[in-house]
Amino acid sequence: MDTKPPLPPFTPESAIHKVRLAEDAWNSRDPARVAQVYTEDTRWRNRAEFPVGREQVREFLARKWARELDYRLIKELWAHDGHRIAVRFAYEWHDDSGQWFRSYGNENWEFNDAGFMQRRFASINDLPIAAADRKFFWPLGRRPDDHPGLSELGC
Repeated sequence: MDTKPPLPPFTPESAIHKVRLAEDAWNSRDPARVAQVYTEDTRWRNRAEFPVGREQVREFLARKWARELDYRLIKELWAHDGHRIAVRFAYEWHDDSGQWFRSYGNENWEFNDAGFMQRRFASINDLPIAAADRKFFWPLGRRPDDHPGLSELGC
């Protein structure tokens, strides 16, 4: 059986590590890579969309990153217990007209024993921002280890 460490039940350290792995994967903007960390029958709520299963998640993510350009994300552990993790996050992106946004949200995650996410519930708000108000300036891809997180940035 495949596993996706770290595995539940989560400690503070393993939960922080799991959150960073998720952030890194999402910053790759690779729908196929990201979809592989979810169970085959994963269930999501993301805004007004409710993908079920890896293939619907992959399709959702492909649409997302075709629309949300120059996407850069930071996640931060909020709480954890057993097989569940709660995170807060912010990401910056622009649309095809050049309008920048900072999207803020919270996610609740539930994992199976093998460390795959089986449920994801996300609540997200988009704030239009001026390009001069951006805070996330690393090259596209993984956020550097020395880049401030959400708390340090005041987000």
